[in-house]
Amino acid sequence: MVHIVGAGPGDPELITVKGHRLLSEADVVIYAGSLVNEEILKFCKPEAEIYNSAQMMLEEIIHVIVLAEKAGKTTVRLHTGDPSIYGAMQEQLDALEARGIEFDITPGVSSFLAAAAALKQEYTLPGVTQTVIITRRGGRTPVPDSESLKKLAQHQTTMCIFLSINLLAEIKRDLMSAGFKSSTPVAVVYKASWPGEEKIIRGRLDSIVDQVKEANIDRTALIIIGHCLDNKGNYQPSKLYSPKFGHMFRQAIF
Repeated sequence: MVHIVGAGPGDPELITVKGHRLLSEADVVIYAGSLVNEEILKFCKPEAEIYNSAQMMLEEIIHVIVLAEKAGKTTVRLHTGDPSIYGAMQEQLDALEARGIEFDITPGVSSFLAAAAALKQEYTLPGVTQTVIITRRGGRTPVPDSESLKKLAQHQTTMCIFLSINLLAEIKRDLMSAGFKSSTPVAVVYKASWPGEEKIIRGRLDSIVDQVKEANIDRTALIIIGHCLDNKGNYQPSKLYSPKFGHMFRQAIF
């Protein structure tokens, strides 16, 4: 059996209880070494075979899994964050299915959620925005034209931009051409949740490029843009807790 497990955003304690159990029971562990905090590997049993997929091609990863299956061993494929977001997971799942290898998926905490926790921020403020766009700017992996930042930014929602910190100047240009004002608040969270390594930079669209450059951040960072970041108190209170709002668990008080 192969278990695809989300390791969480970096803090070893943010792996799920189920993910921790599967990792501790695994005979073979293939982890995304470029992003997964290696402290998480301390949860593995001493005799586990551990492979760093940052140094492997897809065929090599599948080969290790096939050998483990033939030997009756349990494998954990350990992804950073949640494997469903920019995890290059689907091609691995398709390869396992093609070989008749059973697998399951255990979700993890994504870095965009860890970033919100680091910022002590809710992304969806009533009266401000109720939508979060998770995207990236096109680079070595292209983005469909219909999903360009210029087009997505026209919605003026909260945006969480992955894998693009090295393109921050281009992102600034795209967003401003789409209507975001130069005063729009921006936050960059580097290594969200990583103990002792997390960094938070807050600024505006017209200042963030220089701030990030000064901080020497060029990888492993998430960009958050939107007016949720500057609306402390300037939003509509949720009806969920309003005494005038009744629902199946509580009657309204007039």
